Amino acid sequence: MKSLLKMTWMEIKLFLREPVGAFFTLIFPLMLLFIFGSIYGNTPSQYFNGQGTVDISVPAYTAMIIATTSLVGLTITVTSYREKGILRRLRTTPINPMTVLVAQVIVLFLMTLLGMLILIIAGKVVYHLRFEGNAFFVLLGFILSLLSFFALGFILAGLLPTARTAQVVGMVILYPMLFLSGAGFPRELLPEAIKKVGAFLPLTYVVNLLRGLWVGDPWRLHVTDVLVLTGMLLISLLISLKTFRWE
Repeated sequence: MKSLLKMTWMEIKLFLREPVGAFFTLIFPLMLLFIFGSIYGNTPSQYFNGQGTVDISVPAYTAMIIATTSLVGLTITVTSYREKGILRRLRTTPINPMTVLVAQVIVLFLMTLLGMLILIIAGKVVYHLRFEGNAFFVLLGFILSLLSFFALGFILAGLLPTARTAQVVGMVILYPMLFLSGAGFPRELLPEAIKKVGAFLPLTYVVNLLRGLWVGDPWRLHVTDVLVLTGMLLISLLISLKTFRWE
């Protein structure tokens, strides 16, 4: 436990020293919130079932942070550690390499949660963000979504040979999902054809689940979202156990 705590603290400092990761996790979603909040405000709209632009954007941008930390942050970091031989060298020390991976998951979980909290505070202070759901249920949806995408990130980290390749592949997968799933733009404003494409993207189910729980939807309205994300979590874990390489 002591080594895990030390490793986690070290990974937190490394994360904050890396400007790109910290920017896209903590700053970029906040910038989007202020940009679109200043344009559209947060007046309730019939297009969003009585919610304002900021009300629906906070859970959607949370989904964006989840996808970014999982598909880019986690994938690049783990691939980089393997490429530099860090995981291999740790196997010869008293520190279990698994400790590094667990510390990485803890750090990205905390940073993703911090990114969400920053959005909530900014939305509440500047735009009087409305919240009608159950905070515990939102946290459960957040954890399920994050674990599902972490598992997907570990598949990429196991398959991709270098950090540079991981960066390219992660972004190729991430950016279309951001635009087609409703994480970047409200799904209500997307054409029907794009919505049909979005139904095949896992991030769509994260957006649906978090937005629904945010406004107080009961879980029974999101059975499909939960089943898709749980299935993705289990299948991705099984695949990553087969494909992950320490060196």
